[in-house]
Amino acid sequence: MTTAGIEIIMNIAHLRQIGRRLRDEILPHLKELRNAPSFGKGASGDTTQAVDKRAEDIVIEEAEKLNVPLTIVSEECGFKDIKGGGLKLLLDPIDGSRNALSGIPLFSTSIAVIDGDTIGNISLGYVVNLISGDEFWAVKGGGSFLNGAPIKTQQDDTLKVIAYEARTPKVDLPGIMPLISLFRRARCFGSTALDLAFLAQGAVSVFAVPSNSRSFDFAAGYLLVKESGGIVTDINGKSIDGIEAGVTRSTSLLASANEGLHKKALEILTLSHD
Repeated sequence: MTTAGIEIIMNIAHLRQIGRRLRDEILPHLKELRNAPSFGKGASGDTTQAVDKRAEDIVIEEAEKLNVPLTIVSEECGFKDIKGGGLKLLLDPIDGSRNALSGIPLFSTSIAVIDGDTIGNISLGYVVNLISGDEFWAVKGGGSFLNGAPIKTQQDDTLKVIAYEARTPKVDLPGIMPLISLFRRARCFGSTALDLAFLAQGAVSVFAVPSNSRSFDFAAGYLLVKESGGIVTDINGKSIDGIEAGVTRSTSLLASANEGLHKKALEILTLSHD
């Protein structure tokens, strides 16, 4: 299916409507959602918190209103077909759940539209910062945007700001510390989707995740970075286009604002592992 055909079924306007409803219904009830009991293990193996479940329900309800064949692939419910299934919505209802639960005001919802089975088939990406309301979106072949304005990655190869995620710090950090130590500043935001969005807008130079991430964590951000001029591979420089759109942890990540930065980062990481 062409990107134009996909946008007839699911377009940025539809995704933004989901974003508006999420902000309208999650933020006013955040305190009670934080205190509500969890729902046990979700499809990804992590505990489904009340805020995750409510956000997922909102997205599914809005998707069902479109009355077209879709397949939801989500952290909580796993695979859910609507009208027999079709175009995939790869969803992380709350990316940064620990931030949301602990009161750190930085978490998002991430949605990628995929016509196929792999990350390389992403046609639309949408990330909404549920606290600030900032909306990032990307259209394959059509660029990346922040609140409707085109965005580009950092254009020079100065090592300004590196962002990273460390699922298990004592395991993850030693391998990337030689890279982190060369940058002027380092940040760990706790939301992979927003890390990639910040890189796409030029605020972050490089983003590294040494442990395996799940595709719904990074799918929308992947397209944001690609369409704004950046590069995304695994931590060893291998393409992730063939990674399956699913709920299991599948790949490490290295995202850079441009080829020069990516080459520098890979050289440093290679040297540190020799």
